[in-house]
Amino acid sequence: MAANHVGIPTTTSFSTANRACASGLTAITNIANAIAIGQIDVGIAGGMESMTRNYGSRAIPTELWHELKDSPVKEARDCIMSMGITAENVASRYGVSRADQDAFAAESHRRAAHARETGLFAEEIVPVTTRWIEPEYPEETKTVTVTQDDGIRPTTTVEKLSQMKPAFSKDGASTAGNSSQVSDGASAALMMRRSTATALGLERQIIGKWAGTQVVGCSPDEMGIGPAIAIPKLLNYTGLETKDVDVWEINEAFASQALHCVRTLGLEGKMDRVNPNGGAIALGHPLGATSGRMLATLLSEMGRSGEQVGVLSKCIGTGMGMASLVIRE
Repeated sequence: MAANHVGIPTTTSFSTANRACASGLTAITNIANAIAIGQIDVGIAGGMESMTRNYGSRAIPTELWHELKDSPVKEARDCIMSMGITAENVASRYGVSRADQDAFAAESHRRAAHARETGLFAEEIVPVTTRWIEPEYPEETKTVTVTQDDGIRPTTTVEKLSQMKPAFSKDGASTAGNSSQVSDGASAALMMRRSTATALGLERQIIGKWAGTQVVGCSPDEMGIGPAIAIPKLLNYTGLETKDVDVWEINEAFASQALHCVRTLGLEGKMDRVNPNGGAIALGHPLGATSGRMLATLLSEMGRSGEQVGVLSKCIGTGMGMASLVIRE
């Protein structure tokens, strides 16, 4: 419906991909693979999510076949565990303190606020005109044009974050302040065979090259560690080492899992190049849209800095990790 609505011919095919938090990266990879094997020449990989309307039970099913819900296999039962609890598991198992999580979250907001104020996100964002419904007065609506992300809190401090109550466990460390936000969003990436771009006179518009993706599995009850496993597999697959990567986008589903991944990958000394313009804690994490947003942010940052090699990676609900390598041109 959306493709037809915007004028894409009915002769063009369409499909959807579902890999929870990495659905967008799966769509991007599917288009890239189809181009690589000669199945298509041009494709659009997009994703959207209205977390404010369709989250909750739609992310974690409430109606399950009883033999699955009561499975004797712990990992099967853990697939419907609240992702907030998995974040608490990561924090307790790998020693990520509440103080460190709050500091990480505050820095995400600081970086994102700076990027927004200095116009660094401008080339990534397409203004969207939509309907706004006031939560307190749902019968009242108005038309607004959204030109920037509105979840960034410039005045966030570690002190303010430290006063927030745990969101998922009474004695936990994950709060609404150091977790990704419940947000709405959409993103898309236009991908094309180089020879096709040249034939269409678009060679100067090429901004990057997809260079590979890897997916791994991990225990569902600590799904957030996915990037710490997927990235080494990606680097081995592409023949690179950590030192060869210039910029990293590691999704901030929760501060605990993002920090654990950074530490496991040995990136603590390169924190200025990990999510340099903030991440999902500040920008939000509309599940289907986040991968495309991260890709746009990554390519834009490399374009400004003159860097060439970038990695983006996601943890995935139910226990997976996914990582992709892109080269800026």
